Amino acid sequence: MSRAAKITVDLDAIRHNYRLARSLNTAGNAAAIIKANAYGHNAVKVARALEAEADAFGVACIEEGVELIEAGINKPVLLLEGFFEVSELPYISEHGMWCAVHSLHQIEQIAEATLSKPITVWLKMNSGMNRLGVHPDDYQAAYQRLKQLDNVSDIVLMTHFARSDELDKNTTEEQLAVFNRASEGLDAPHCLANSAAVLAWQDARRDWMRPGLMLYGATPFPEAQEQADKLIPAMTLTSEVIAVRDVQPGECVGYGGHFVADKPTRVGTVALGYADGYPRHVVTGTPVWINGQRARIIGRVSMDMLGVDLTGIPDAGIGTEVEFWGRNVTAAEVATYCDTIPYTLFTGITRRVHKRYINE
Repeated sequence: MSRAAKITVDLDAIRHNYRLARSLNTAGNAAAIIKANAYGHNAVKVARALEAEADAFGVACIEEGVELIEAGINKPVLLLEGFFEVSELPYISEHGMWCAVHSLHQIEQIAEATLSKPITVWLKMNSGMNRLGVHPDDYQAAYQRLKQLDNVSDIVLMTHFARSDELDKNTTEEQLAVFNRASEGLDAPHCLANSAAVLAWQDARRDWMRPGLMLYGATPFPEAQEQADKLIPAMTLTSEVIAVRDVQPGECVGYGGHFVADKPTRVGTVALGYADGYPRHVVTGTPVWINGQRARIIGRVSMDMLGVDLTGIPDAGIGTEVEFWGRNVTAAEVATYCDTIPYTLFTGITRRVHKRYINE
């Protein structure tokens, strides 16, 4: 026997979502972004599910890349944050990793390193995100310097968008214009598009794309969007009702008395809480799915338990499954009730939640 809280990951959904990205730019390539343990979905399992189709995999750092290599993944692994120490470069070289470079200082470190074979560099430009990247004014010189180095083989030109999920803003177009000007005349492939740009900004798709969040079936947009509406959620978080009680008007539910019944209410206690990764700060009214219909969270989430409203669902009782996000209630919708984004929901699930994978 085990606690009922579990996530189910449908690897076919992830394959579908990757194919959707590829279908939007059939002439280009797509690096499947599986950083942060594939956004909480399990990087090795996702990489194995996509290896036959993905052109490359993107991770944040060398530790995440080593995990894939040791698991036998043979597709190129791109380090999106590049190297942190010069001592990482020989491993990157030996194992054929691709490495983002975001500063002139890093270029000189590559020049001085002793490597067994040259590396592929993804030269990152700061086109307006102001996080990482070479300044546009220095970009041409950085590219020419890399071209001179025996330690460098191929170069890909990349940048990252700050607001591509905001379809009513012109920020993405402005960043595109900065990138186009600063990279003009450079003979190298481009990689610009994150998930939101893959789905909505045609001019950003170019030679390479970086689908990340969309692989897991979550929309990056707050509103409906033609392509995002085709995504299939890959992760379903569920647990079960372990107790039922009737609460009368004026009675409270949960810590702090945040929920006070205004009518007779049938309350189900569910074995799931913030120690499992379900956000403590969700509010009363956050949707859940019970026996084919929408219901709601009531009261404050506890460490191991929370309350749901079973009023109007007479066939729900002890042992009834509750879906917290998945195909019926999306993670993107839940995120709006706790002032966050789907990324944090996926990556917040803790190891005590049982994980099941289907369609491996």
